Amino acid sequence: MQTRSPDSVRPPSGPKFSLRDLRHLAETFAIASAGAALFYLANIPAAFLAGAMVSVAVAAIAGRPCGVPRPLARACFVIVGLSLGSVVNPASLRGIAAWPISIAAVVAASACVTVATTYYLRKVHGWETMTAMFAAVPGALSQVLAHAVEEKCDVRGIAVVQSLRVVILTVGVPVALAALGHGGPTRLAAPPSSLLAAPAELAVLVAAALGVGLLLMRIGFPGGLLIGPMTVSAVLHGTGLITVTLPAWATIGGMIGLGAISGSRFTNTSTGLLLTYLGAGLGAFGVAVAVTAAFVLALVPTLHLPLGDLTVAFSPGAIDAMMVLSLALHIDPVFVGAHHIARFFAVSLTLPVVIRYVRRLRKDGGDDSIVK
Repeated sequence: MQTRSPDSVRPPSGPKFSLRDLRHLAETFAIASAGAALFYLANIPAAFLAGAMVSVAVAAIAGRPCGVPRPLARACFVIVGLSLGSVVNPASLRGIAAWPISIAAVVAASACVTVATTYYLRKVHGWETMTAMFAAVPGALSQVLAHAVEEKCDVRGIAVVQSLRVVILTVGVPVALAALGHGGPTRLAAPPSSLLAAPAELAVLVAAALGVGLLLMRIGFPGGLLIGPMTVSAVLHGTGLITVTLPAWATIGGMIGLGAISGSRFTNTSTGLLLTYLGAGLGAFGVAVAVTAAFVLALVPTLHLPLGDLTVAFSPGAIDAMMVLSLALHIDPVFVGAHHIARFFAVSLTLPVVIRYVRRLRKDGGDDSIVK
């Protein structure tokens, strides 16, 4: 059974935060920024999050004292939530309404992938249920990692399984396309704004997001500091009430911070344990691909949609990478974007409910009763 990652990988917060801790924090963010820059220069999708996570993980495994204090981690959750919600706009909402059957199918496929992969990780690799569930959730890397940190799960195993799937789906395919002359740079979820573009709108957006996020956190809602800002941002942007987004430096900083938080959880990870995680990741990827392929092959003759369109729309990768892939393959980006946004918000909004349910079952009957 997997062990939970200790809180000790983070420097302490509050008045005990020392000059030594500050040096460790500066080193952590320097390593994370270098990794993010390297991934960005290599045109790897989701570079800021993935690059920071990988570089800090390598440093942590090598014995460096990496960590992020809790107050700064919470600030990163709010920033990432605001950024993720900004992908919604009136056009994407109209697109979701235009393909109701395939949109419903992509949500159902995500649920089936999560259940099947969770069962696989529990039965084959003996993972604890909450950790296995977080590793199984398709295409929601940033919010899954934020929830996993908050629930004190085995973030190392989750990061390996999730990252391996992201790498295969969103790095392998675009890199192959780039070799054929169809590359695409890393992009933010939404076009950034400057601080002076619409300061009043930005102030309303941030204030509303903080208010809802803090309220959800106070009542014990799982991932409240991420889900609250994300929902507020999605509603305001989707209805067209607000068009301003966070400045690029804030969004990039939040992504790098979240990557650093996740990467620091690899402290004290042995090579043998890492290989075990990789084996679990490959198996989980195979299960996810098999379930997704079954849905796609069933929908092609039913809806008379091209196989390529449905494949990219149903692939559980990052939204930005799938959009680049759709453009490179001359696939309708609105179709792909609508499906990924629907899947993304279905996962994000239902995950806290499932977390609370698993918590309750844990208390009532233990981990085995959840699997049954």
